[in-house]
Amino acid sequence: MTNYFIVNKTTGKLILHFEKETYLALSDEDKRKVKSNFLFSRKTGAWVSRCKFPNLGYPTRVAKDLGLEDGGVEGETLSFEAQQKRKMEKAERRAERMEYKAEKAYQHGKELQKPIDDMHGDIAFFTQPNINTSAGRAFTNQRNRMFAAWEKGFDEFRKSAYYTECAERARATANGNDTKDIAFCQRRIDEAESSIRKLQKNIKEYQGYLDAINKGETPKNHYGWEIKSSKESIERNIDHWSEMLELEIGKSIYYHECIEAQGGIMFSKDNLHKGDLIKINRYRGCIVRIVRFGKKNITFEFTEKHMTLADGTPMQGKCAYAEVAEVVKSA
Repeated sequence: MTNYFIVNKTTGKLILHFEKETYLALSDEDKRKVKSNFLFSRKTGAWVSRCKFPNLGYPTRVAKDLGLEDGGVEGETLSFEAQQKRKMEKAERRAERMEYKAEKAYQHGKELQKPIDDMHGDIAFFTQPNINTSAGRAFTNQRNRMFAAWEKGFDEFRKSAYYTECAERARATANGNDTKDIAFCQRRIDEAESSIRKLQKNIKEYQGYLDAINKGETPKNHYGWEIKSSKESIERNIDHWSEMLELEIGKSIYYHECIEAQGGIMFSKDNLHKGDLIKINRYRGCIVRIVRFGKKNITFEFTEKHMTLADGTPMQGKCAYAEVAEVVKSA
């Protein structure tokens, strides 16, 4: 099997394997689809999907439309914690590459600008007019080349600054900066738990369809409509959602542990009161007043004069308990 696709369970990526001749024979439209959904990996000599599980539906359809055979799966699914660790290790390697490129570009820029920098103080060099003689033209050409190199030096400095920014972002990921933000972790937990509820509902509903088929009955949804899907299709959906469910449960556990590592959520209904003035992480230095409490969120109003509606009523907003940084004044 030379032209096929597989799902790498370790990376969550879809990988296309086909001969170079097969790729060259593709139409321009098919090549566009491959390039927009996959990146070519020199290391593996294959096309790797830009997205990963559970968003492999369209890339899989592209692979099938190209006539590639289904090669199944390889590797083992990593836990969410292991995926995060892998992500941080990858970010660490990227940060090191970007820092190397930034330093290399900076040094190249200095080398390009050195000839002109060395001439500082030599007024004659900068003010000598162009002389239409062999020696004069040679001098002018040399000076022009030095100025051109000096300008290119700025391009290298800009490139160095870009690589430095890339390195800083990668380093932040490698250090797990997001996981040190309790509010960020709580939002990820809320998202995971919402997904868990939806997935459990889907699995339960489709398991009911499967049970009906196994009894020789025609499955119906909650509206009473008959389900025309095959048993194999229903089983594939259940397997897919079960895999997603395991991932979301792992995500919830991981971010709960991150919150605990930071000392847990400091504020709740038990130590906050209506009318308390608080600071929240979302607005640095902004003081707001608690209006009421919800199950997961606090409703607050801004205290600054410019944060009011047309009738002078303070503007309101909501924040999670995890976003409360400190109590400035108790009611």
